[in-house]
Amino acid sequence: MLEVVLQVGARGSTHRAGGTPNDWADGSGVDRDGLSEVANSEGVALEGLTFASVPISFAYDLITPPESAPPSPTACDGAPRQHSRRRNRVSLPLTCIVKSLPPVVPFVGPEALERRNGRPFQVRVGANESPFGVSPTAAESMRRAVGELWMYNDPEAHDLTARLADEHGVRYGEISVGAGIDDLLGVLVRIFAEPGAPIVTSLGSYPTFNYHVAGYGACLEEVPYVDDHANPVALVERVCRCAAPLIYLANPDNPMGTWLPAQVVGEILDGLPEQTVLILDEAYVDFAPPEAIPEIVTDDLRLIRARTFSKAHGMAGARIGYLIAHAEVVSAIDRVRNQFGVNRVAQAGALASLDDGEHMRHVVGEVESGRTELVALAEELGLNHVDSATNFVNIDMGSGDRARATLAGLLERDVFVRMPTRPPGDRCIRVTVGISDQRRLFAEALRSVVAEQGY
Repeated sequence: MLEVVLQVGARGSTHRAGGTPNDWADGSGVDRDGLSEVANSEGVALEGLTFASVPISFAYDLITPPESAPPSPTACDGAPRQHSRRRNRVSLPLTCIVKSLPPVVPFVGPEALERRNGRPFQVRVGANESPFGVSPTAAESMRRAVGELWMYNDPEAHDLTARLADEHGVRYGEISVGAGIDDLLGVLVRIFAEPGAPIVTSLGSYPTFNYHVAGYGACLEEVPYVDDHANPVALVERVCRCAAPLIYLANPDNPMGTWLPAQVVGEILDGLPEQTVLILDEAYVDFAPPEAIPEIVTDDLRLIRARTFSKAHGMAGARIGYLIAHAEVVSAIDRVRNQFGVNRVAQAGALASLDDGEHMRHVVGEVESGRTELVALAEELGLNHVDSATNFVNIDMGSGDRARATLAGLLERDVFVRMPTRPPGDRCIRVTVGISDQRRLFAEALRSVVAEQGY
């Protein structure tokens, strides 16, 4: 019989259950109630997480009935080994950094929540995807690329890189393509942040950046928002005080949706020490007003701009994004990046999408209309909102408790939204602009929740 001993958390509480290692690996044979009890006792959030996301270690007890006990094995020198009915648990040779990491992931995916609930969402407006879809031209190019998947992808993404360089008026060597901004952020932290180095960002800003900082052993220096905006003066002051090699700024901001004028972004860069690099995350730049977008220049080593095909281009599932930076930065990235990280289908789709300006204008126009509808809905219900320059709107529920209760009520109605995780942003629910049917169903659900909870 094979018995699995599950150890959860630093204090080593255990839970025993029959089954095989494969059962535990995919979750099919897991006694979830027992596991939940142990997880709760350790303060580990099991709900919505995959098993790989929880810091678990396994010990396998191989119990052999006496009548079928195998002969004692021999050591390399031929001497009989002492037979043991219990194998000692072997600890993984993890690095000190990985051993120190908490049991968290940046996001719990909507699919995990659907599996927990046992049914699909009826409305998916929580991940800032674009339900308006990809360009028809891009879709056709991607279908053709499927027939070429037997070949490795171009590790240089040459054609797409050249097209992006032309699009932005920079040189070929000043573009770096990766598997989405998330992938590229990890590479940037890897090349600029030594273990223990202070890295500056806004308190409550994009969680995946924080995830990479922790994963490479650096230390976050977090500056609170002011009036739901990143605080430029305080960010620069913190960088100078702690001599940070890296600062992260999303403009427009995620999760708040607010934006800083291009002039202010320039003042942030001017105020930084010579040895500090600014990552300017412009994932939502296609929805932003022109005055929020700095001129693209690549002569400053300290400025790296990150852009994506996940939002207005509707290619979130393809995982593709890029950086605009000085050639020396791109050269450094090339030393460590995943050379085959961007698949052929994604490269083909992105290249075609750049040539379909009509589709992009359609999506941006729909998002603007959808934001107006969400603001009107909030006003109808007596709620405030945060002005947004993105494809989402934060509806202000008045407090963190109310926002969490609203989120739970929407989930019960099979509506997926998210919320900022840190105060004061956690008073809001963050709603992605969906297509017209999604907006209608969301409005009905929110009205129902608000009425039920008596706001």
